[in-house]
Amino acid sequence: MVLAIALFITAFGVSLSVRADLGTSPISCVPYVISLISPLTIGQATILMHIIFIFIQIILLRSNYKPLQLLQLPVAFVFGYFTDFTMWLLSDLHPTAYLMQWGFTILSFVVIAFGVYLEVHAHVIVLAGEGMMLAIHEVTHIEFGKIKVTVDVLQVILGITLSLIFLHGLHGIREGTLAAALIVGTLVHFFSYHIDFIDTFLNNDNPLKKYRKPILRKKRH
Repeated sequence: MVLAIALFITAFGVSLSVRADLGTSPISCVPYVISLISPLTIGQATILMHIIFIFIQIILLRSNYKPLQLLQLPVAFVFGYFTDFTMWLLSDLHPTAYLMQWGFTILSFVVIAFGVYLEVHAHVIVLAGEGMMLAIHEVTHIEFGKIKVTVDVLQVILGITLSLIFLHGLHGIREGTLAAALIVGTLVHFFSYHIDFIDTFLNNDNPLKKYRKPILRKKRH
């Protein structure tokens, strides 16, 4: 249940960033560009991207890759559906004033970051994107928040490249996208240090926890 809520929150934040029209969030900029150059919806392109992320995890973790993590595949389909559903849900949202666009864009940062934080702390199965970041953390031991910022920036670069090659200009990638690439990972880090009631509520008794490592919060000294 917590995972489903986290997926919906994250998808809602993604759709909010698209409707704000200041540039999509990094997690959706590549699927958005793909949706413009192909018959795929944003949700369908997101599913395809997550399949690629699963293969990257397998390559990084090798023998340490747990078969249970293949559940990321059906989770990707659910997230893709949620993305298309929330895009429809927010179809009437078309802010035109620049400050209002920034207001919705910043709100999308907070929503996406909280969704990612909740998803990781649910100790079940995360989205393939976060799973890939966890795999990078396990291999490199770099802090999760920093990995997320780096991955977000790389996704923005890929989105820009695809847009310039196939659309001959920037589409769906603006100042809001660049801001999200720098801010969302920082917000995830902030939530991990300052929100404790989630762990108390979940009680960390999930039987699948043994397949996961708590990596968001460092011990305070």
